[in-house]
Amino acid sequence: MPGKTSWREEYQRLIEGTPVVETEEIHEHNHQVLHVSFSHKGDMFATSSKDGYIIVWGSSYPAEVKYYRDMKLHSWKYTQFSQFNSTDTLLLVSGVHFGSCSSTSGEIAVFNLERDFQLQCRVLNKPYDIFGTWYNDQYLLSGELHWLAHLVSTSVIWLNKAKQENSSEHQAIISRLYKFYNRNASSVRTILVANCLIPDTPKESSEAPERSENKQQRVPEVMERGNPPSHRELSVHQVSITEEQSHRPSNSQRPVYTSPITYTKDYRESETVIEDMEVERPKNTSSEEDGMLEWAEDGEFSPPMSLAEDRDKFLIFTTGSKTYSPHQIGFKRIKKLDYESVADKFDTIDHLIDLNGHIIGMGLSPDHRYLYVNSRPWQANCVIENPLNPPRIAEGIDLHVIDLTTLTEVGTMLRSHKAYTPNDECFFIFLDVSHLYVASGAEDRHGYVWERHYGVCLSRLPHKDVVNAVAFNPRDPEMLVTVSDDNKIKVWRSRRRARELGVNLDEVRMARELRISHPRPDQPLQPAEAPISPEKGVQKLLAPVKIYTSPHAFGAWLPGITRVATYLDLGSLHYFENFETP
Repeated sequence: MPGKTSWREEYQRLIEGTPVVETEEIHEHNHQVLHVSFSHKGDMFATSSKDGYIIVWGSSYPAEVKYYRDMKLHSWKYTQFSQFNSTDTLLLVSGVHFGSCSSTSGEIAVFNLERDFQLQCRVLNKPYDIFGTWYNDQYLLSGELHWLAHLVSTSVIWLNKAKQENSSEHQAIISRLYKFYNRNASSVRTILVANCLIPDTPKESSEAPERSENKQQRVPEVMERGNPPSHRELSVHQVSITEEQSHRPSNSQRPVYTSPITYTKDYRESETVIEDMEVERPKNTSSEEDGMLEWAEDGEFSPPMSLAEDRDKFLIFTTGSKTYSPHQIGFKRIKKLDYESVADKFDTIDHLIDLNGHIIGMGLSPDHRYLYVNSRPWQANCVIENPLNPPRIAEGIDLHVIDLTTLTEVGTMLRSHKAYTPNDECFFIFLDVSHLYVASGAEDRHGYVWERHYGVCLSRLPHKDVVNAVAFNPRDPEMLVTVSDDNKIKVWRSRRRARELGVNLDEVRMARELRISHPRPDQPLQPAEAPISPEKGVQKLLAPVKIYTSPHAFGAWLPGITRVATYLDLGSLHYFENFETP
């Protein structure tokens, strides 16, 4: 890793600093737990569930309930998503309204964490899988869908003030931000906001595979498992799957997925360039550094409905053009706008990246430089003849890494983890990114943790059902929370943190760590060129070479100068032993 000088310290970090110790198993929810999010200070996390509750926990050991609210009292079917604002004073909670099975109506509620979890505002959100997101510390974004004709609609993104104008929480202060044209039953959903790290340029990017005024339509949810999308019933019919494919394999049948993240040369070069800036980043990060804008201390905006900000932002969302299934990531730069001049116009999407698959989750790196995306790819060379009948999706989940300064894909992990549901039952699998690690849920009853720089899969975190979401503590990446359809919340800490808390490692469950100490017998060992000794010069290789998969790029002589390990850029570790000294 850039900036690191000791392979021994790196090895120790991966063993001691990875969250693999299950320090707590929490059973507070009585239904599937769909999402988890951390406060920016790392002292709280919030969980959403199909039992209709939003629960805020203290992240100390052991975790304890700080606040909770039963949203069924507000005509919600269940809670599905939450997000803290930049100062951790407000909590955005997104949920699904009660209604018919074809209803896609949702709502966003904002709770004040400084006033005993007081309900501060409620905002319509349709379809519900737009989720909603904070624009800054006091404003949030929501969405609304309007049908114009068969398969044609418009998605409106609204800017909402989190504090009400009067005593009623039902009347929000809103202004329209964007209006996008959608076709082929597609629509905007899963919105995120990221800081723009590069200046605006008038030149259009050539990277977008398809420029779109695309749109996806909402399908009502009928699925019983996981966190489902709103477009479920749009499909005319689904490609049938065999009975064998329709069932998840048992734990004993599941293979171990250790695919590494393969990064491009551009990513490696940019990683080296920004490393110095990141190591200088102070731990007590300010709100601006956390990706939010600086606002007046009294909480009032000036002017309240303008975007008069020094820093542009990216609105990031999933959408489509070929089918209702979200297969594209859209980017729209948010800057100062004259609302009157665009009041009756559609807004064009600045850039599109087509992943040719069903996008089921997105997460930003802490510095807002990279976007990590979970996607279930379509069959190769598929032809879409009916937008209401998308191609069959793969059982594996691909992970894509997109550089937001160039809007290009700089990393890929194919079939990184498993999913078994077909198109009409596909649901969201949320991932999270820290400075050191990437984690994701999966349908194979495990969460997964990868080392972000090296790209290797470090561990699998077991549950008894689908793992819907994961979240790192932003102030301590050695703490991770996973939530699952088994109704449980699990808190994972590193060995180091567990010992600091007085946890006996012999009495707790551990994640399955994925270390390869010997090559598989079915893989032939290939010799390679002998390395250069810093003291003896070229050594003659006498023994076979053991090859391991790992995207490291350095070498180290082991004690005795009779063994050496060299890490290659191509992602393989060559281990030599029994050298003859010339």
